[in-house]
Amino acid sequence: MAFKVIILAALIAVSSAGILPAPYHAPYAAPVYSAPIAKVAAPVYAKSVVAPEPYDPHPQYNFNYDIHDQHTGDVKSQQEVRDGDVVTGAYSFIESDGARRVVEYTSDPEHGFNAVVHREEGAAHPTGPAAAPAYAKVAAPVYAKVAAPVYAAPVAKVAAYPSYSSNGYYH
Repeated sequence: MAFKVIILAALIAVSSAGILPAPYHAPYAAPVYSAPIAKVAAPVYAKSVVAPEPYDPHPQYNFNYDIHDQHTGDVKSQQEVRDGDVVTGAYSFIESDGARRVVEYTSDPEHGFNAVVHREEGAAHPTGPAAAPAYAKVAAPVYAKVAAPVYAAPVAKVAAYPSYSSNGYYH
């Protein structure tokens, strides 16, 4: 019953708001007017015009960096040059075993990206074995080996064809 009251109240509210058209009345009945509907114009925003970036038909740059961090042992470098659509460059770094890896690359529209990798053995690493601090040697702890417990997997007993009772009803 409460649902019917809510629906009736909603219909009365919508009708009195002027959203639904007024019902037709005979000429001898008093006219029924609905409430006026306010018309609000959508706000007009000025489009912000962003100037396009200038087009460079022949871009050029020269970029490089070189890092030798004695604290962390990070040693690496890179250099790259661009002249139009042709890019050439190289980067290098010291691997964990002390070898220096050098990658030289080129890229152009005709041949695509090509890289050549070189490995230079015996490069000096600032934190390599020669620079390692002399710590006191401590024997590694000895742990007793304990066999893990063995558990048998549970065996499920399942009937070949389960029987279901339908109590006389067809499912």
